[in-house]
Amino acid sequence: MPPAVHPNFQKLKELYAQTPVILAPMEDVTDVVFRRLCRELGGDIGMTEFVNVEGLLRGCKNARRKIRLADDDQLTAIQIYGSDPERLAEAARFAAEAEPFFLDINCGCWVPKIAGRGAGAGWLRNPDAMVSMAKMVVSNVSLPVTVKTRIGYGPESDMPIVDLARRLEDAGVAAITIHCRTAQMGHSGAADWSWAQKAREVVSIPVIVNGDVKSAADAKRAIDETGCAGVMVGRRAIEHPWIFREAYGLLRGGSSVAPPTAEERIALCKRHLRANVEERGEPYGVRCTRRHLSGYLSGLHGAAMLRQKLNLEDSLEGCLAILDAWLERSAAAA
Repeated sequence: MPPAVHPNFQKLKELYAQTPVILAPMEDVTDVVFRRLCRELGGDIGMTEFVNVEGLLRGCKNARRKIRLADDDQLTAIQIYGSDPERLAEAARFAAEAEPFFLDINCGCWVPKIAGRGAGAGWLRNPDAMVSMAKMVVSNVSLPVTVKTRIGYGPESDMPIVDLARRLEDAGVAAITIHCRTAQMGHSGAADWSWAQKAREVVSIPVIVNGDVKSAADAKRAIDETGCAGVMVGRRAIEHPWIFREAYGLLRGGSSVAPPTAEERIALCKRHLRANVEERGEPYGVRCTRRHLSGYLSGLHGAAMLRQKLNLEDSLEGCLAILDAWLERSAAAA
């Protein structure tokens, strides 16, 4: 008898049929706390931070932390990266024991210290090797395996992504997320979503469009222009995680969702601070929340001064007092 197909294949297929809005994997950002916040605001699928396969297999504390999934992480994928196919396959087997929704292979990170060593987008220099690697990983686990990549390493007049998508499907990859820039572009220039459309037209597996999705309107336009199965949001989520509920409303309900109120913005600051301190302790839990505060406080009266005060405060109690004082002043002014 043929081996049973893992039930997550069907779950993934059903979710992609609903045009999901997915939280992109981001180092030092998409930890258990932030994934939970985004999920509660409408994010369908969460991704872990990048997990280095060498660190994972050596027992590195930080790598092992990244693959620990909470009870509410049922729709979270673990993303792994590395330059050695056999080590990637071994790490995939290890990561699968954490029971993620699926496994994702990072073939898109353009940062020189990663791509320059052959990992991440470095695989795009040799599409044949990339396809062989993906096939090896797929054959070593029963979970769905997806790939996140870019349209090419660059500069190229004819990007390899269309033929590569077809070959990755043949290798058994369950879905492909395409960041529509070359590796050499990094985050500069505009993402060209037409490449996601071209790739989607030659495969039967879901294609997810990524890059320059900065609003709910962008998410809808990306889906309308490409016909892709879903959309992935990266950097915009760091400062505005409400993009998930806004995109959800536009894509599934067909109507715009009101932006967050001042009270909602302050409440999320407090919630994120408390959760990070509970997870990481003080002062690190406070400090690692600061990257989000500029966006969370955007548009508030005196936001710059408020942010400056918070950036100088290392205690949870002090930060909460600063935010409560702003609310009191705002109420008095009203």
